[in-house]
Amino acid sequence: MHHVFELFSDIFAFRDNLLSRLDARVKLLLALLTIFSVILSGKVVFPLLVFVTAVSLMLAIRLPVRLVLVRLAVPMGMVAVLVILQTFLIGSTPLFSISLLGRHIQAQQEGLLRGLLMGSRVLGSVSVVLLLSSVTPAHRIFHSLRWLGVPRGWVEIATLMYRYTFTLLDQTADVLAAQRVRLGYSGLKRSLASLGVLAGAVIVQSMEQATRTYEAMSLRGYQGHMPFGPLPALSRKDLWTLGLVGAGVMGIQVVLEWGLL
Repeated sequence: MHHVFELFSDIFAFRDNLLSRLDARVKLLLALLTIFSVILSGKVVFPLLVFVTAVSLMLAIRLPVRLVLVRLAVPMGMVAVLVILQTFLIGSTPLFSISLLGRHIQAQQEGLLRGLLMGSRVLGSVSVVLLLSSVTPAHRIFHSLRWLGVPRGWVEIATLMYRYTFTLLDQTADVLAAQRVRLGYSGLKRSLASLGVLAGAVIVQSMEQATRTYEAMSLRGYQGHMPFGPLPALSRKDLWTLGLVGAGVMGIQVVLEWGLL
């Protein structure tokens, strides 16, 4: 359970470093700008540069290598599937062919290039989000989202979801441990049955937790919305950081996209 906690927790964001000292609003705006630039990229160079830079920064702030790899495992798997599907389903210029289950399957050059571009966008965007969560506590991100004008209800739901994710993970771990002690995963049939019971238990626990949370909030004066305190104005240093880094990101993208290097 400790490894799962590290995977979802923002505990490393409370470390003191150069990135964590920046205003959360500046980091959020820069992250959104970078993701937007990555999505609009027509070449793989800029998204891959963003991916390498983000991973390098995560390692530079001493984030455990194992944790970085685990957090990137699912996006990497999605990218691999995406590239394979695009390669064999899109295009007309043949690259190579294979025989699978008696069927002739041909890889296409256009599909491969398109898959690599889409995959690079996924990796670039995900790495930016991971870097942001590694240097900014979750409550500051939610507060900054409210400052940006995100609807209050969305921010409240996101806050509660993040808060009670760990509670449900603990309860899931307890049920899973009890099932293993009772040999609930000793065979394929029993494993499937145990997984069904586990899923049902998680759903029931989540509904019960929602009821308990609402009752507790009502007793504490909750009237349909949470109070979000005002944030101070951005300092001149923050504005300069936002402007210079933002201009640098856009400038690098233009140079790489238009091939001026």
